[in-house]
Amino acid sequence: MSLPDKKGHYGKFGGRYVAETLMPALLELENAYQKVRKDLDFKKEFNDLASSYIGRPTPLYFAKNLSEKLGKAKIYLKREDLCHTGAHKVNNTLGQILLAKRMGKTRVIAETGAGQHGVATATMCALLSLDCEVFMGEEDVYRQSPNVFRMKLLGAKVIPVTSGSKTLKDAMNEALRDWITNIQNTFYCIGSVAGPHPYPMMVRDFQSIIGIETKKQILKMEKHLPDALVACVGGGSNSLGLFYPFLKEKSVQLYGVEAGGSGIKSGKHAATLVGGKVGVLHGSKSYVLQDREGQVKETHSISAGLDYPGVGPEHSYLYETGRAKYVAVTDNEAMEGFDLLTRYEGIIPALESAHAIGFLKKWIPSLAAGSIVVVNLSGRGDKDLATVARIKGVKL
Repeated sequence: MSLPDKKGHYGKFGGRYVAETLMPALLELENAYQKVRKDLDFKKEFNDLASSYIGRPTPLYFAKNLSEKLGKAKIYLKREDLCHTGAHKVNNTLGQILLAKRMGKTRVIAETGAGQHGVATATMCALLSLDCEVFMGEEDVYRQSPNVFRMKLLGAKVIPVTSGSKTLKDAMNEALRDWITNIQNTFYCIGSVAGPHPYPMMVRDFQSIIGIETKKQILKMEKHLPDALVACVGGGSNSLGLFYPFLKEKSVQLYGVEAGGSGIKSGKHAATLVGGKVGVLHGSKSYVLQDREGQVKETHSISAGLDYPGVGPEHSYLYETGRAKYVAVTDNEAMEGFDLLTRYEGIIPALESAHAIGFLKKWIPSLAAGSIVVVNLSGRGDKDLATVARIKGVKL
């Protein structure tokens, strides 16, 4: 059975848990998206811009030095960090903002954590001549200041959010409130496979270009499929984009790497599947980090893009069915991954992606010799240099 079902459910997960005032907008969006999925002109416009503007296909790079350093496995990196704007986020914003134009919307809003989705949204709005406003937690505005400046240069208005933990969850809360108020002219561009239906499906579909390319590339390079795929998971768009085209390939193991922060036992983390339970957040049933009373917990991660107390409903489905495995990597282990890739491959990864690299060090010794592993390098680390410098005690 192809998921989601007609009501947007992945097993018991997903759906639409929203105020009645939002239902017309979601139904309008679903109808518009179902039309463009079959529209050859839309597909051509998307593919043309993905190639000429984003720079697709991105390379699948054999990390020879890292492979030799860690031993046993051949490690390939899917280089989403080489996309225009520096991360995978632009695949989704291209699709959604082309859709916004088709729907006649003149204003686009978005939420952002690490700033990459905000930059990608602002970029596509500049290209396609739409007004853009981005909600961003005040804490993330501080730790991702280079991306805030980029958004403003691109013509977007950045709105700091001062409620709650002042991070991604709170930015999404404010964006949803704005959308309810301005439904007629506004398109809400969600950055992950979260939120109410059809967002998890729509974002997954736009991001699946990552896995489609990877499958073609690895078959050409190795003549067979990889043994495992590895990607970081916050809301989960880069990982699901890689995993989705491989879901029916039972020989391929799938590993999602969540933000373990200071450790699961410390309570200071953002590992939703490893440390959460089923609940409802931002219009969707999924795993959520919550206390005994069901209140959403504040999260912690070195990485702004993984600092979210929920996860996409399809990831929750893959977790419960066992099709994918989910692990937590601490801040310190992510920094080890950051240093490994930087020093042995000359590639500075985003701190989100560094979690996936950090997992390799403790996992690869368990693999059979000659195993083939593909890691999604979801973004580049320019945006995180100030954070890394503070951690290392270096003044920039």
